[in-house]
Amino acid sequence: MQRRSIRFTGKVQGVGFRMTAKSVASELGLAGWVRNEHDGSVLMEAQGDPAIIDECLNRIQRQTFGRVDNRQETLLQVEQNETGFDIRR
Repeated sequence: MQRRSIRFTGKVQGVGFRMTAKSVASELGLAGWVRNEHDGSVLMEAQGDPAIIDECLNRIQRQTFGRVDNRQETLLQVEQNETGFDIRR
């Protein structure tokens, strides 16, 4: 089990990116959330099996109508009681 913070930059706001992220992460059974940031990036926290998180990130980049120019990842402490995947405002 792993939790990652992922910041996506590029054309990632106003293109359905968060809906794509939620759909893919939920389909794969990950926990976490995704939200737009004031600087134009999108921040996501995803928790689950590391290989499934990798698959999720790859699918998001393939399925989005936007464009990911860069992706920065940081490992976080696992949140034991989190379930589901949400879009935050």
